Amino acid sequence: MREDTASIQAADRRAVFRVAALWLAFLAPFFYLTYGTANWLASVRPGVPNLAFDWEAHIPFIAWTIIPYWSINAFYALSLFVNDRPEDVGRLARRYLAAQVVAVTCFVAFPLQAIFVRPETHGLPGFMFDVLGGFDKPFNQAPSLHIALLVIIWDHWRRRLGRTWRVIWHLWSLLIGLSVLTTWQHHVIDIPTGMLLGLFALWLFPAGRPSPLAGFRLTRDARARRLAVRYAGAAVLLLALTVAVTLGSGAGLLLLWPALALAIVAFGYAGADERVFMKGADGRIGFAGRWLLWPYRQGVRLNIRWWTRSLAPATEIAEGIFLGRMPVRRELAAYASVIDMTAELPGLPAPGLAWRAFPSLDLLPVPAARIREAASAVEAARGPGPVLICCALGFQRSAVVAACWLLRAGLATDAAAAVARIRDTGRPVHLPIEAHAAIERAAR
Repeated sequence: MREDTASIQAADRRAVFRVAALWLAFLAPFFYLTYGTANWLASVRPGVPNLAFDWEAHIPFIAWTIIPYWSINAFYALSLFVNDRPEDVGRLARRYLAAQVVAVTCFVAFPLQAIFVRPETHGLPGFMFDVLGGFDKPFNQAPSLHIALLVIIWDHWRRRLGRTWRVIWHLWSLLIGLSVLTTWQHHVIDIPTGMLLGLFALWLFPAGRPSPLAGFRLTRDARARRLAVRYAGAAVLLLALTVAVTLGSGAGLLLLWPALALAIVAFGYAGADERVFMKGADGRIGFAGRWLLWPYRQGVRLNIRWWTRSLAPATEIAEGIFLGRMPVRRELAAYASVIDMTAELPGLPAPGLAWRAFPSLDLLPVPAARIREAASAVEAARGPGPVLICCALGFQRSAVVAACWLLRAGLATDAAAAVARIRDTGRPVHLPIEAHAAIERAAR
């Protein structure tokens, strides 16, 4: 048995090495070809602008930081070979490729240049700067591809290292990130835009789940299409504002963050569904989804605060069963279990608290099968203690689950009676009439 296991592991290692070598043989020349072409195109354009704050002139030039700056090249190649399966190699390579394609497209469409002239440098740092200058001209700036690749590589290694080595890796990654400034290779605004690109690549090819692009089909639901158009329109308006503000200040590029978040939400409503939020059944949201969609999530939290400002966080619809908005951490002590219907908000796992998530898009009908599954989870969770059924506001997604559970428990004769019982507790319920049919189908 041990010999069979060792043989399988050896075969896996050979397959990983072979796939990694093939990807590297493609990615390396692709990088130098496209990166160099973007540099050349910028060099022949008249008046290439720059985006730098006045205070950046006080950032010191530290010659030796070219060493951590250069080290990302080694980690770029090595990371392809440090994988358990060929599929993992492919995912990492696709992340690299996505970041490179988007960055180079930006470099060609909106070239920028660095304006600081480095002092003369000698020794090993001088040699490394000379080699770098042979192909890296002062144009390819925002988003920083160096930072985007750093985000991807940092995420790749942090999952594979023990505690001590992970701390060292975090510190070295921080040094690599700072080195783009202390080597005068980039301006400050290039860093957040590069981080955004790196997060996008992680989101596009997530670990342990299919890509949001997988199986995408344009929705036929008229309500979903309208919401997709509205979110896309808001993203376009923010993008236009980004351009307008950036003409006066590089800080305008920060508006790309909420613009991209809204575009991703629009993509979800257009047909990618709740997968765009990267939320698991335990309520946790993947690293990329957590940060990439952070601006949208803050808007959701403000919306919750406004609409529920005069309501109790939750109301008891039956003994031990509560319906309400998404709780805050201090409210969790009152419950033994939470049935969470949101896709956009992360769960709040705590010791002794069972958290079950059934991610569903806001303002859209919840499929009957998901309603039934969530209602069954409510019944299964009753024993240990109080159960909270929640969504963002507690008005729709969680309300259909609560109504379904009331029917299944024999506490209401039909959907209309279940909804009326919930309203009698003082909880507003905003359900279209077609939701009643879905509730009754799910209760069968």
